[in-house]
Amino acid sequence: MSKVIFIFIFIFIQNSLAELPLTVENIITNKGKFKLDLSMSYNNLELQGVQASDGVLIQTGPTSFVSVPSKVGQTQINSDILIANIGVRYGFSDNLEGYLRVNYLNANSRVTDLSGSSSTSDSKLADTWVGLNYLFSEDMGTPALIGSIETTLYEEYTSDNAQFKSYQIGVTTYRAIDPIVLSLTSGYRFNQVRKYDNIDYKPGNFFFISPSVGFAVNDTITLTTGFQWLNKQPDKINNTNQGALSTNTDLILGMGYGQAKNSIINTTLKANISGRGGSDLRVNWLYSF
Repeated sequence: MSKVIFIFIFIFIQNSLAELPLTVENIITNKGKFKLDLSMSYNNLELQGVQASDGVLIQTGPTSFVSVPSKVGQTQINSDILIANIGVRYGFSDNLEGYLRVNYLNANSRVTDLSGSSSTSDSKLADTWVGLNYLFSEDMGTPALIGSIETTLYEEYTSDNAQFKSYQIGVTTYRAIDPIVLSLTSGYRFNQVRKYDNIDYKPGNFFFISPSVGFAVNDTITLTTGFQWLNKQPDKINNTNQGALSTNTDLILGMGYGQAKNSIINTTLKANISGRGGSDLRVNWLYSF
């Protein structure tokens, strides 16, 4: 039964580390083989008192995020954001895999300020990431341990594009106690300065930690539940902090469905408990070939 226990743990890179919609067996892509990783993420968010540097983090996987900068002068904004993700993973060895991930963003926002109400829409290639996942130890005498590292090949901003300006490292550990899997994923993203409307803009670095529990209902369905705590430093414009350090906690509920041995579908709902408002709904399909 353990072969069908899914856990949404990524070594931070899912898509930011490579989203590893975990199956307890064959977590790392087999040597010389490929995996196709497709996902769709929907976010609904309402913010008030938004300033120029208040970037919004949209989660596209257990350990992957897309940063969406806000515009100057907004006092209230309600947004619907849809992100399509296409990723490819390749096994270099039994313990090491590499991956490439591309995110395409479509955003629709309703803005209200002192001058009235307006709406905006935007569609664009958001970013491209490349990274590695490494299996340090399997779940045997000690819990399994997986590490990840990744960087951006491309990030879209309003005036200039950025390359190699964001980096992320992460770690995932889990223990399978059939039919239960206990897991813990943690990661840290480091951002460098990039141009934003002809000014120096630096998104705030952030750290997150996410414990979860997976339960195999039967041979094809697995349910997961957990939470995520995120600590984000303030963004900076011309080396000046915009706002203050922020934290938020989200409840995470998920379901994994094993269509076939080489095909897995994961659905995840993330709802805010404290901190910023908003929710994320993600559907991910992982296919091995």
